[in-house]
Amino acid sequence: MGLQVRGQLTTVRPATDADVDLLVAWHADPEVSRYWDDKTYTAEEMVSRLQREPVDAWIIELDGAPVGYLQSWWEEDEPRRGGLDGFLVPDARGRGLMPDAARALARSLLAAGWAHVTVDPYAWNDRALRAWAKAGFVEVSRHDADDEHRSPWVLMRFGP
Repeated sequence: MGLQVRGQLTTVRPATDADVDLLVAWHADPEVSRYWDDKTYTAEEMVSRLQREPVDAWIIELDGAPVGYLQSWWEEDEPRRGGLDGFLVPDARGRGLMPDAARALARSLLAAGWAHVTVDPYAWNDRALRAWAKAGFVEVSRHDADDEHRSPWVLMRFGP
């Protein structure tokens, strides 16, 4: 995991064990967990999540204050490719912060040699679809629910 990634509005920094309580509280908020299949975590579970391979956890900051979460995950085989998942806390939404942070992180991953970066929002999540599109992700295909998605979802890829 790299150092900080700067967008025009936000900074994206690696999440650490010092962020565990914050992340547990954020996931406990129904306005966050509903976009993450209603999953909440204990502190111990969150520590494990921060140590997962092949996933890097990131905190989105605005003027030094944490306002959201991104995770970049990758597939084990080459070329290196993977995707992003993320959320903003409710009071940070609607200001273009997620598109800014996601665009900056996706660009940094491509610059680090990733072949492509994708996202897979639920088809019903209009806000996420708009935010990912604003960040530069383009719809590739639509899919039915499967083992990793409990309702229909949209595959989007960063870039032209």
